[in-house]
Amino acid sequence: MKIEHVALQVSDPVALSRWYVQHLGLTVKRAQAESPFGHFLGDDGDAVMLEFYGYPNLPVPDYFRMEPLLLHVAFHVDDVAATRTRLIGAGAAAVGDVQVNDVGDEVAMLRDPWGIPVQLVRRRVRMIGDRR
Repeated sequence: MKIEHVALQVSDPVALSRWYVQHLGLTVKRAQAESPFGHFLGDDGDAVMLEFYGYPNLPVPDYFRMEPLLLHVAFHVDDVAATRTRLIGAGAAAVGDVQVNDVGDEVAMLRDPWGIPVQLVRRRVRMIGDRR
């Protein structure tokens, strides 16, 4: 089996999806023009999608209060510090500083403007995808 997508209930799937496209380089694969405004966004390798929707009868998790280690969306980037700075300029909020973990991966945690934890990672040794 292969993971196709992960879905999150959000307060404004249209605006959130626009931000992910503009600032994280995702592409819209499908978008609903009416409630729940589901948006499927693909990564740059068309390997995995994120789905964002806003069902009016369901609560939106309080992502701002959620511990980022409980849930986060991780993106591989070539330059963690520069990408972190760029995303903060686009409305993301830093959660700590850039760090190097015990296996040599460079990581940084942020929150998108809706509070969803976003991790930036540059692996010392890539685990999936292109092994550059």
